[in-house]
Amino acid sequence: MASAELRDELNCSICLSLYTDPVSLRCGHNFCRSCIVSVLDAQEAAGGYSCPDCRAEYPERPALEKNRKLRNIVERFSSTQPGMEDTGIFCAYCTKSPVPAVKSCLQCENSLCEDHLTAHNKTMDHILIDPTRSFGNKKCSLHKKVLEYYCPQDAAFLCVSCCLVGEHRGHQVELLDEASEKKKKELRKYLDELNPQKADIQTKVQNLQDHKGKIQEKASDERKKVRKRFMDIKEQVEMAENKALSEVSRQEEKIVSQISHLIKKLEIQEDELNKKMCHVEEMCLVTDPIRILQESDTTVFSNGGDEDTGGDGGEVSTEEDLDEVLISLTLHRSMRDIVTNVTSQLGVHVPDILLDVDSAPRCVKISEDLKTATRSEEEQERPESPGRFVDYPQVLSRCGLSSGRHYWEVECNQIGDCAIGLSYPSIEREREQSCIGYNDKSWCLDMYNGEYEVWHNSVTLALSVKPTCPTLGVFLDYEAGRLSFYELCDPIRHLHTFTASFTEPLHVIFYVYDGASVTIRS
Repeated sequence: MASAELRDELNCSICLSLYTDPVSLRCGHNFCRSCIVSVLDAQEAAGGYSCPDCRAEYPERPALEKNRKLRNIVERFSSTQPGMEDTGIFCAYCTKSPVPAVKSCLQCENSLCEDHLTAHNKTMDHILIDPTRSFGNKKCSLHKKVLEYYCPQDAAFLCVSCCLVGEHRGHQVELLDEASEKKKKELRKYLDELNPQKADIQTKVQNLQDHKGKIQEKASDERKKVRKRFMDIKEQVEMAENKALSEVSRQEEKIVSQISHLIKKLEIQEDELNKKMCHVEEMCLVTDPIRILQESDTTVFSNGGDEDTGGDGGEVSTEEDLDEVLISLTLHRSMRDIVTNVTSQLGVHVPDILLDVDSAPRCVKISEDLKTATRSEEEQERPESPGRFVDYPQVLSRCGLSSGRHYWEVECNQIGDCAIGLSYPSIEREREQSCIGYNDKSWCLDMYNGEYEVWHNSVTLALSVKPTCPTLGVFLDYEAGRLSFYELCDPIRHLHTFTASFTEPLHVIFYVYDGASVTIRS
């Protein structure tokens, strides 16, 4: 009862709820700030103010004073009471104002607050449970009595009558609390079994989180490297641009200077000719025959001017031109140096791969530049060679790779069956063990019938991706034991990576069948 009475004292008389930001009038009565403000606003229109509780009148709008002590009391009271948001179940005997229930009685089917629960326990010995609105599932649907027992045989909850006269008579039953404890014991045992699994999962999650962090950190570093490289490339491209532009300007300045010199020379000659022409015109107007004949002998018919105006000046100015080839070569060399520099920074070598004709059987045609291998129906005229493949249309490269990081590209004509890869030079040359991927001395990517497969030591793995373009990239890190294949579509797609401990030099090897052709791209 004390809890309910205290709550009544802490309720605002206007909203009938617990005080919110309580304030006091001069008469001593307390209200929620928002409640009393609304009342005073309404009274202002009527022309007078008064306390809603005692009707004490105020000639002017009364000042509102914060009641901090009352606010603290309300907060402490609220913190000790299970609020409506916790259970939403209230004492059935608190009629003046709702008070949260702390227990429910199964026999009475009522919920009680702390005060009414104390009185209830003094007079009755009933079964109490946590506050609930559902009493039906706590009682036997047949006998309407409280469920107190459990039948493990039928996994059913029983009342006293069910045990004595019902269909469970004679069954080995247990008290609900005992059965509950047994179940808890089993659950704890199961929990003990789950804990190591949970710990294992947590460890894996933590490892993945660590790996994720490392990947993100590495990605961040790679971004910085990429940005730095492109900044360097931009600087080199700008230098190459300036170099090419400088060459254009140099040629322009040289030729324009020559042309300007010729123009000046011709202008001088033109000026001399104009003077001569004026003199001749004057002589044509002279009437004295003796003077005309004397001037003609000494001046008019002189050939000196014609020799000075030779016709080669105009020819030089029109034939001289910019050397576009030299400009292109300047630009090409600069761009080549940029590519070489970038490749060097990446630590990747691009080998000059040439095919070894002495390893190719007569059914495989090798191009003159030793870059292309094609399956041919015509037998190639070749002498006997101990290094030549006998049973399979394969060819090795001339030189092997025994250290470092290397990258090269190949192009397939997407006809028939072809395979690309690497092989030790000690691979067999005859019988089944000589076929690429059918031994422990070769690794390959096979392309056939719109599918990708990888082979090593007669073990094959079909890749889930389908071929989309004919150009492939191959990367070898000899010391790290890594051989990777990439499809050079947009974006570039990783196909597969072999890992191994290489013990011999590795030679490029091609397999071509049924019209297939493979070319090493320069």
